[in-house]
Amino acid sequence: MKKLLRFLVPAFAGLVSLAVAQTPAPAPVPATPMMAPTTPVDASVGAPKVGNKRFFELHDSFLARGKAGPIGVLFLGDSITEGWGKAPHIWEHYFGKYQPANFGIGGDQTQHVIWRIENGELDGISPKVVVLMIGTNNSASHTGEQIADAVKKIIDLTRTKIPGVKVLLLAILPRDARRNTDGLITEAAIEDAGKRVAANDRANDLLAKLGDGVNVRFLNTNAIFLGRDGKIPWTIMPDQLHPTAAGYQLWAEAIEKPLAEMMK
Repeated sequence: MKKLLRFLVPAFAGLVSLAVAQTPAPAPVPATPMMAPTTPVDASVGAPKVGNKRFFELHDSFLARGKAGPIGVLFLGDSITEGWGKAPHIWEHYFGKYQPANFGIGGDQTQHVIWRIENGELDGISPKVVVLMIGTNNSASHTGEQIADAVKKIIDLTRTKIPGVKVLLLAILPRDARRNTDGLITEAAIEDAGKRVAANDRANDLLAKLGDGVNVRFLNTNAIFLGRDGKIPWTIMPDQLHPTAAGYQLWAEAIEKPLAEMMK
């Protein structure tokens, strides 16, 4: 029996060694690729709203408006500028005599307006004044400095495209925390509004320095949208961002005189 064991043990050990040698090594685990850091959108580099059909439709309509007839004053901006269409009677009363055109697109940021200018919206037109207000939609992801730099580029592009044009540069309007679908103002909304307001306030401080009293005039109308408590009345801006017709009435009254002076 002892002789048999002396024979089996080495044989068994040899079989185990052979099995281990023939077991395939586990496949190497591929390294997890490093996620590339998200590059912030440059507020001063023209970019279209890719996939946004309405953006391109409005852009085409603005090109057609430029070819359709003279434009004496051009309003350029985002949804707040586009919103003059909610108060056509006010628009016509205050600006109709100037052969006005409204090139506002909801949701636009500075880079979108730059793209629009670079792609023909100011070609072949000769308004005396461009009324510009843009930047609040950048405030979630850009600093006040970045917004102001982009607005300066828009002004420079505008005056290059339309030699001799004057720019009435309006301060970015005030905004505040917005209600959610349940009518509540959440802590997240308050935090977001605080960040945006800080960026806009800083941008306005810098934009004020762009006014030269001749070719560019800066006009801060923000006080007219605030109540005695310093808050925006819900009747003026129900969503704390876009004016009602009553808000546009106040805005038109504030713009009327400086615009008339610049149109001479």
